[in-house]
Amino acid sequence: MAACREPEVGAVLEEARRAFHKEFGSEPTLAVSAPGRVNLIGEHTDYNDGLVLPMALELVTVLVGIPRLDGLISLVTTSEYADEPRRVEFPVPTAEQPLEPGIPRWANYVKGVIQHYPAGPLPGFNAVVASSVPLGGGLSSSASLEVATYTFLQQLCPDSGAVTMRAQVCQRAEHSFAGVPCGIMDQLISLSGQKGHALLLDCRSLETCPVPLSDPGVAVLITNSNVRHSLGSSEYPIRRRQCDSAAKALGKKSLREVDMKDLEAGKELLTKEEFRRARHIVGEIQRTSEAAAALSASDYKTFGRLMVESHNSLRDDYEVSCPELDQLVMLALSVPGVYGSRMTGGGFGGCTVTLLEASAATRAMQHIQERYKGTATFYLSKAADGAKVQPL
Repeated sequence: MAACREPEVGAVLEEARRAFHKEFGSEPTLAVSAPGRVNLIGEHTDYNDGLVLPMALELVTVLVGIPRLDGLISLVTTSEYADEPRRVEFPVPTAEQPLEPGIPRWANYVKGVIQHYPAGPLPGFNAVVASSVPLGGGLSSSASLEVATYTFLQQLCPDSGAVTMRAQVCQRAEHSFAGVPCGIMDQLISLSGQKGHALLLDCRSLETCPVPLSDPGVAVLITNSNVRHSLGSSEYPIRRRQCDSAAKALGKKSLREVDMKDLEAGKELLTKEEFRRARHIVGEIQRTSEAAAALSASDYKTFGRLMVESHNSLRDDYEVSCPELDQLVMLALSVPGVYGSRMTGGGFGGCTVTLLEASAATRAMQHIQERYKGTATFYLSKAADGAKVQPL
């Protein structure tokens, strides 16, 4: 049994080119790509100024286009999962007429980046978006779209900002146009991914440290539960408020400044729920630091143990897992050759990530597919590069 791989970047690029010719009657002159990501460990720590350890995926969002001279922007998406309409047109924003979020929702991610883009003036353009990053799967389809948009705008009107500034623009777009108070991990890894490496990101200092992940004997298996519970969108901001409230009660700017000793000492200052949320964050930041060291030392057994501890904490203390994710993790861990497995992403559905011996990948997929109560989709991905301009 083989993994259900999504198309390589060349196939996604060709899909976008065909759609562009169909919609606009000409060939695009510009093309860019930006990857999705899987977070190996460090969940919900990014908006707490913590540590995260993601890797960029071979799954990408592609944007192809051509400038136009009339000040209009015309966007098309090929995604069958996008809300209607799949083609939208609007004027280049001005100080007097800024862009605002609206319908279709998929276009808000693009609009937000255009509105907050720091260089200018931008010309109008025609563009088509195509993607192999599954929507709603916890692999950051939104950030890959934002970063692809930013990288495309750079080809129209170059900017002079650092990578961290670009990530912050994309993050701001998601906050203000999609209404999601996300951390900065997804945008940073989509911009800064390095082939053959995971990336330890410090979300307080925005410093990055590549961690080797190129051992051919080790594989990263992503399993999509293909469920998305409606709680996800409403519970995310609640968790963020609970963390902020816990930090404030403990007299700290963020939970990054809290260790387990501080947390236990201040337990009476917190509600039971706040304590559990904070215990996950404080423990997860420590686990991520230890996991990065283990991966650097090729200590996959320790890394796997930390993954399982992370999942259990997300399930019990942070309460963002669900029965489907728990089952996928349990099934993966019952396969010989699996080092560790955990839910990844915001939770309430989406994907799990499993570190395992490469030789065990087919066996693990078969075992999960036969016993999972739903229908799982699998992706085997190596650590990939971040956003780049693609040749046409």
